[in-house]
Amino acid sequence: MSNDDIANANRPLTLRDVSLASGVSEMTVSRVLRNRGDVSKATREKVLQAARDLGYVPNKIAGALASQRVNLVAVIIPSLQNLVFPEVLSGVSEVLDETPLQPVVGVTNYKPEREEKVLYEMLSWRPSGVILAGLEHSDASRAMLMAARIPIVEIMDTDGEPVDAMVGISHRRAGREMAKAIVTQGYKKIGFLGTKMPLDHRARKRFEGFTEALAKEGLEVADQEFYEGGSALVKGREMTETILTRSPDLDFLYYSNDMIGAGGLMYCLDKGIDVPGQVGLAGFNGVRLLDGLPKRLATMDACRAEIGREAARIVAERAEAEDGGGERIVLTPTLQLGDTLKR
Repeated sequence: MSNDDIANANRPLTLRDVSLASGVSEMTVSRVLRNRGDVSKATREKVLQAARDLGYVPNKIAGALASQRVNLVAVIIPSLQNLVFPEVLSGVSEVLDETPLQPVVGVTNYKPEREEKVLYEMLSWRPSGVILAGLEHSDASRAMLMAARIPIVEIMDTDGEPVDAMVGISHRRAGREMAKAIVTQGYKKIGFLGTKMPLDHRARKRFEGFTEALAKEGLEVADQEFYEGGSALVKGREMTETILTRSPDLDFLYYSNDMIGAGGLMYCLDKGIDVPGQVGLAGFNGVRLLDGLPKRLATMDACRAEIGREAARIVAERAEAEDGGGERIVLTPTLQLGDTLKR
């Protein structure tokens, strides 16, 4: 039996499957996966590679529970520093509070290798479901998800193919809609400020949709400024100063999130720049914390709490019914013009 045949079998993977795939005994496989006993480096690597290829995760509760499941839902997100994800967690908790299920949170810091580690540890406890941000995963993570045989809900994004279910918005569409709104107000020289996008697939897709819509109007992004690290007001101020010093003729700044956009707004107000007459501004996420600023930043609501609620509902219903799968819920974000976009 090939590895593909083993991985595609409609049953949970076992030590025997890893044994067959690696060509060593089940006892040796057990020793390697428990990090016990004297096993050669070559054999250890062969076993671990076979387990990764299959998506096998050891069962830490084997024999302890008749159901082989615990009432935990793994919720895996990129960051707790970004205000976006606590709102998602609130939506998840709101629904799961009415069920026996409890969310357990893992943080990946936008790193694929960290996501693999978090998934491996959480799946080893055989949760009742997994909710995780994004559609892009490493081959090892995807193999583990496909082999888990539990509800998997990928959230925040719908521009791609999920392992199982997905709930989110189209970020490419969000980028296109923002570009159309900016062009409608007569802005021509547009700058983009955001995170380094190989680390943030959703920001990259918004940028792709944004530039695509500009191109249809015969426009392109005139200048760009990027940063690494958490989304912070101070970064927004620094980036805005840098890009306007380099390109003082820009008449609009589009930020990949509201926090750096708010920093940019404060910089412009401090420098006496007329917003939105001289320079228009817009962010993304609809962060309510920023409602108290002197001007309301133009933004787009990303439906965060609703995403959390819908994802939790899917897991809870399927944990109860033990059937279903493949749900696809595409939500529509709302453009909020605020005080910084409409001239």
